[in-house]
Amino acid sequence: MNTQAAIISRQLRVGLIGAGIGRSLTPAMHMREGENYGLSYRYDLIDLEIRGLGVSDLPALIDEAEAQGFAGLNITHPCKQAAVALVDELSPDAQTLRSINTIVFRGGRRIGHNTDWWGFAQSFRRGLSGVPLDHVVQLGAGGAGVAVAHAVAQMGARTIEIFDIDPSRAQSLADQLQPAHRKCSFLVGSDLAAALDAADGLVHATPTGMAAHPGLPLDARLVRDRLWVAEIVYFPIETELVKLARQRGCRVLDGGGMAVSQAVKAFELFTGIRPDAERMMQHFASLHS
Repeated sequence: MNTQAAIISRQLRVGLIGAGIGRSLTPAMHMREGENYGLSYRYDLIDLEIRGLGVSDLPALIDEAEAQGFAGLNITHPCKQAAVALVDELSPDAQTLRSINTIVFRGGRRIGHNTDWWGFAQSFRRGLSGVPLDHVVQLGAGGAGVAVAHAVAQMGARTIEIFDIDPSRAQSLADQLQPAHRKCSFLVGSDLAAALDAADGLVHATPTGMAAHPGLPLDARLVRDRLWVAEIVYFPIETELVKLARQRGCRVLDGGGMAVSQAVKAFELFTGIRPDAERMMQHFASLHS
């Protein structure tokens, strides 16, 4: 029996660990795609807020999922970096990023992957093809921010200027990624207005704009029509930044494509089956509509 047939013949259970994830569309995307391949696919939400837990409880939650026979886990805010120490092996990109959003349980081992960077890159190529990447400004240096900066550098950016409410975190991101991207310079930003004056585009990688964290991540006056703008928040799909950038005439990438593409790769890692990305994109759009 080939690997794919072996997988299809059994049930599959996975989950998502994070805080405030009750409205996540990831379970629906995974389970619908699983149905299309004849899988009995269960996807659980393990919400830290609902359970009254924190990042310190992550080891026990991963142990619990593994003991219950999960095939793997997705990991989201605020656990992506803490989860790195809790796996046996990291994929090459996860080693560079030191942040994971996917754990596969296989053969008694835990393998950590990061599908966020791949998902962002796939979405960017689809929605912002051909935009200049000489000077990119990025807001946010957390787990998602590291993945996004890695993706932007992989796509050929020459300079990425990082801004974060904690400058030391921006410096850590720059120090972490610089050795892996010799052709790209990572800078720690201090003057956002000046940086955007010189930039080709803006990447937003903070929680601001999410349903639980509404608002704009920067002064609205700094968003100008010559910039392209890429968002990673996807709930809501029309964040205040996306709306503003479109009103200003910018080329805009919403967070939906990254959300779907990272799920495409995670589905493949969990199941061994390459899913239909276009079908998952259509399903995602129907869930939003």
